[in-house]
Amino acid sequence: MAHPDEEAEERSADSKGGPGHTVLLAVAFAVPVTKVAYTVGGGAAARDVFVGMEPANWPDVLIGMVLTDPLLASVLAVVVSRVVFALFAARGAVPVGGGVVRAFQRVALTVVNPVAMAVLVTCFFGPWWGLGTGLAAYALRKGVVVEYRTGRRRPHGHRGGSHQGDGGFRPPRGLRRAAALEQWAALVLTVFALPVLAFVAALDGQAWTSIVRCEVTEATRTESNRLIELGRKGNGVVGWNLDTEEISNGTGCTGEESLYVREPWWR
Repeated sequence: MAHPDEEAEERSADSKGGPGHTVLLAVAFAVPVTKVAYTVGGGAAARDVFVGMEPANWPDVLIGMVLTDPLLASVLAVVVSRVVFALFAARGAVPVGGGVVRAFQRVALTVVNPVAMAVLVTCFFGPWWGLGTGLAAYALRKGVVVEYRTGRRRPHGHRGGSHQGDGGFRPPRGLRRAAALEQWAALVLTVFALPVLAFVAALDGQAWTSIVRCEVTEATRTESNRLIELGRKGNGVVGWNLDTEEISNGTGCTGEESLYVREPWWR
């Protein structure tokens, strides 16, 4: 039987999204800045890129990283699915009573989001990535359901009562062990795997968006330069010029196959 203070801490953590909430915020703010700074050289160059992108386009950095790295996208999808589910479960969204209706509600709550994540990942990276993402997201959600049904965790604001949260429901010992394993797996994915993968993607030397070769005119001279595309203006491109290391306007642009700008940090 868990100590009341420990239960209170767990409910409080879940009601705020758990450690995943903090990690996701840190990743969302720190990783895109790291990506831009390393890719273009940091300092004034990074400031110029963010100014050239305009604030509304800053999330494009993180989106671009996710869409070019299937492993990062899959782990992020699993973590987001689990954090969101734990957040709503802590607020009483998981039915813990018996009966067919409540059982159906639990199944729906557990399955719908992993299926959605699987579809998204499949669209970008193929069915095997999608299948793996969906199964992992479902497994972690299922562990949360078992925790609440057995009373090991209870919704925020719940007071007193038996630790058996579902009318004395006791799942098989193997399922209880799997739920405990889920807690560890979620912790490893959230506080270790996701930050590591995110910073590896930030330091891999690839651009977060398309690299195009454009005609860039300066005064009376026109050159063919490589640009990291930051935005579209009319029939041209505004981008970070990899040849002159400044923001440039390019026209007559054609896409390049490789996204590599420099060697990965670890080389």
